[in-house]
Amino acid sequence: MKDIMDEANRCLNCKVKPCQKGCPLENDIPSFIKQVKENNLEEAFKILTQTTVLGAICGRICPHSKQCRGNCVRGIKSEPINIGKLESYVFDNAIKQNFKIETNDKLNGKKVAVVGGGPSGLTCAAFLSMNGAKVTIYEKQPKLGGIPMYGIPDFRLPREVIDETIKKILNLGIEAKCNQALGKDYELDELMEKYDVVYLSFGANVSSKMNIPGEELDGVYGGNELLETGKHPNYEGKSVAVIGGGNVAMDSARTIKRLGAEHVYVIYRRAREQMPAEDYEVEDAIKEGVQFLFQNNIVKALGKNKVEKIECIKTQLVKKEGEKRLVPVNIENSNYTLDMDYVVMAVGSKANKELVAKTGLETTDYGNIKVDERYMTSKDGVFAGGDLIGTKATVAWAARSGRNASEEIIKYLMEK
Repeated sequence: MKDIMDEANRCLNCKVKPCQKGCPLENDIPSFIKQVKENNLEEAFKILTQTTVLGAICGRICPHSKQCRGNCVRGIKSEPINIGKLESYVFDNAIKQNFKIETNDKLNGKKVAVVGGGPSGLTCAAFLSMNGAKVTIYEKQPKLGGIPMYGIPDFRLPREVIDETIKKILNLGIEAKCNQALGKDYELDELMEKYDVVYLSFGANVSSKMNIPGEELDGVYGGNELLETGKHPNYEGKSVAVIGGGNVAMDSARTIKRLGAEHVYVIYRRAREQMPAEDYEVEDAIKEGVQFLFQNNIVKALGKNKVEKIECIKTQLVKKEGEKRLVPVNIENSNYTLDMDYVVMAVGSKANKELVAKTGLETTDYGNIKVDERYMTSKDGVFAGGDLIGTKATVAWAARSGRNASEEIIKYLMEK
């Protein structure tokens, strides 16, 4: 408790709140920290739950240095406030003390189906339920949680934290129907008949491909799928290349190293300072024995039926007109090969094309479900959010999308 109070007392309670502007959820950070200083943790929880229900999760895994913490005034001359630590502490304490989330009956039991129990779906469901809607979440997996539950390793986000967070959300009166897959166990049209509104938030967790020669060989995997299913090959004594520089790449590399791989290489075409992953994640991975090849890119996977080698090329970073950051360009004749047993692609993700097609909804050029400014799809009463509509791929941004959509759904239901 002392270290929490010491950290809270370092906060300057800035009136302009730059940390709040840096938070995707726009949490009122100075106000909740002020309550922590005064040891009024229930009030701190009340302030935070006006904007988020995932504080125990976001407090642990958000890229804080690129968001709230990165905007902290304290960081100009000293260490910025560890906002994530304070946020997760407030939520952990609220779970222990069984603090209630405030509710009202504005929607008077209007029925809403939420398809997908990840950060966006959970947040939307929670804020609708807080406003009096009767919400049912449909989830294809055995448990709710989405990417935090099935994509982020336990060593970075303990499962009990997710379980307790979800329990608190469900205690708002939300029903969960797990092991229920859209297009298999039920159809969108069925939900539209049974509910006043449907919110789609089943994510976009299909690993993107690089479309390079040899990508179809055995031994080439998608990082998203490996993390989601937990079905890994035997890495004992093997060499594995992980392509990418984001959270999925870091989580894949560290998981694979822990599963016994002798050599794990993270191959990233840009420089370290340009990596989307948090710097501390890179540091942790290095400590665990993961090797990084910055300003390198894979151009080919080689082998008869299975991967045996990869061909890489070195890159240089150049400034191009119209681009905000330096662009990696291949250096001619810098190709080289590495012996490799497995390759894991972690270069982004996209929506499930077949599943999206089954909804019959309009899509964007990128294959995401198309929505208007109200988060409404091409079908009246069907809303969508999160990664499924192309939201920035972080838990906090997905949650923000779910909260925004809940506000639009409330307006829609109030007008019906």
